[in-house]
Amino acid sequence: MTKPYKTGLALSGGAARGMAHLGAVKALYEKDIRPDCISGTSIGAIAGAFIADGYDPEELLDIFLGKRMVSYLGISFGKVGLFKMSGLESALDKHLKAKKFEDLKIPLYVASTNLNSGKVEYFNEGDLIEKIIASASIPGVFTPVKINNALYADGGILDNLPVHPLKSKCKKIIGVHVNYTGPEDEIGSAMSIVERSFHLSIGARIAEIANECDLFIEPEELQNYRLMDISSGREMFDIGYEKTKKLLKERKSGHRKV
Repeated sequence: MTKPYKTGLALSGGAARGMAHLGAVKALYEKDIRPDCISGTSIGAIAGAFIADGYDPEELLDIFLGKRMVSYLGISFGKVGLFKMSGLESALDKHLKAKKFEDLKIPLYVASTNLNSGKVEYFNEGDLIEKIIASASIPGVFTPVKINNALYADGGILDNLPVHPLKSKCKKIIGVHVNYTGPEDEIGSAMSIVERSFHLSIGARIAEIANECDLFIEPEELQNYRLMDISSGREMFDIGYEKTKKLLKERKSGHRKV
C-alpha cells in the first residue's frame, strides 16, 4: 500500500515535560526535517495541534510559558473529576487559528481513551479543541469530555506515544517520548511515588513502540522534572533540543537519513 506522507511525528504525553517536544521540533526544523503528518497524546496533542497550525517552536514556548499551568484549570467539584480545563479551552480557542482538524496546515491525529468502550481512539476530524481537551483529561484529576454519549479521557492510559495512526500513512516516523523511566535511586514523597507509578504504567509498551520509529527521541534528563514543573519549561525545551541535535548528528555520521 502506498504511504501518502514522507515523515510522521508522534508526540507523547507528559504534562509540563512536553516543553521538550518544542525543543525537539526546533532541532528537526533546523535540519529541514518537517512533519507531513502529526499524532499526539495529552500535551503531545496540544503541542501537535499548534505545530500543525503553523506555529514556530520558540513562539509556541512563549505562549506556553506566558501563563502559569494552574491558571488553565478551573475547579469542578463534580463526581467525575476535581478539575475542569475551562482555562485551557479558552487559551486554545484564543491562540489556535484552526478550529477544526480539517483547517490545520498539517494533518493531525489526537489519541484519547474511550472510558465506556475501554479502547483508544484517534480523532482526526471535526471539532479540534474538544478532542484535544479529551486527550489531556487525566482520570480522577480532570473532568472527562463527553463526545457522542461516551466519556473520553487522557490518551496516555492506552497509548502514550501514538505511532499507530501514522504507520500506514508515513514512510518514516519520528517519535518523541518525554517520560523516561530509567532507574531512580530516591523516591522520597507520596507525590513522587504517584508520579513514578503513573510513568511506569503508561510507559509499559514504550520500548516496543520505539522499535517502530525510524528516529526515537527520549531525553533521559527529563526524569528529574515534575509533571507540573512549568517554571522549568525553558530548561526542558533546551533538553529536547540538545538531545535531538545529538541524535541527528549521530545518524548523519552513520550515513543514515530520517
